[in-house]
Amino acid sequence: MEPVLRRSSLDSRFTATGVTVDEAVALVQELLEYARQPRSSGELHAWLEERLGAPLIARTWQGLRGYAPLWHASIGSAPWAFGHRASYVAARPRPSVTDEVSAASATQLLIKRYLEGFGPASLPDLAQFTKVSRARVKGGLSDLADEVEQLDGPDGVVLYDVRGSARPDADAPAPPRLMPMWDSTLLAYADRSRVVPAELGKIVTRPNGDVLPTLLVDGYVAGVWRAVAEGIEATAFRRLPDEAWDGLTSEATSLLQLLAPREARVYSRYDHWWDKLPKGQTRLLPGE
Repeated sequence: MEPVLRRSSLDSRFTATGVTVDEAVALVQELLEYARQPRSSGELHAWLEERLGAPLIARTWQGLRGYAPLWHASIGSAPWAFGHRASYVAARPRPSVTDEVSAASATQLLIKRYLEGFGPASLPDLAQFTKVSRARVKGGLSDLADEVEQLDGPDGVVLYDVRGSARPDADAPAPPRLMPMWDSTLLAYADRSRVVPAELGKIVTRPNGDVLPTLLVDGYVAGVWRAVAEGIEATAFRRLPDEAWDGLTSEATSLLQLLAPREARVYSRYDHWWDKLPKGQTRLLPGE
């Protein structure tokens, strides 16, 4: 993924800050040495300002953070919370961007991990989600011929899955779910209508790319939810049967238990989107 990350993170918006791509690549190597142990955002900002000799520009840090192989790290006992300032640690072992054998092996592993989570899926699905070129994905699938099987998909599309994977029957029930923002299930396919009905695509995916927290009913997005002071506010854009609301109520009860000691109003910074949504059937969950 290194070429994709370089293009997307160190683009013209990054170089407009005065740091060239070559300077960024060299700076990343020093950054990874500094982040051999977990570092807070504040520490990393101060470290970068010292080396750049000027106040850190937000886009500079965004580009470096997106390009560098960094993991999120936990420092201290602060609980998980959306608003908590992240800390980072260098990935171990560091990936090599010039080792073609390792790159091929990594591509195969990425394909298998993707299919374990989202298969059956097409070649365009794999390329869309992993951001690896279709040519590399095709080569990886060829290398995995003994571990991956081909299936006949709708309209003659070839689908791939890990050989021997358990696949539910078409009429197997899909329990109602409350999906978080940017959930991978909504982003996993080139054809997102597999999960997001076409008429809801532009509602749940906002113009800037934000993907709202959604209601999943019978395997399809049916609405959105947000945490409010009184519980979970769920809005469905089509009429749902009582059993679906019962399932969503159970989900809301569990979610509130998770959020209570952490961040009860998770995603509250995105409440402005609700002013722009169409009207729907809204309920407060879990309710009385």
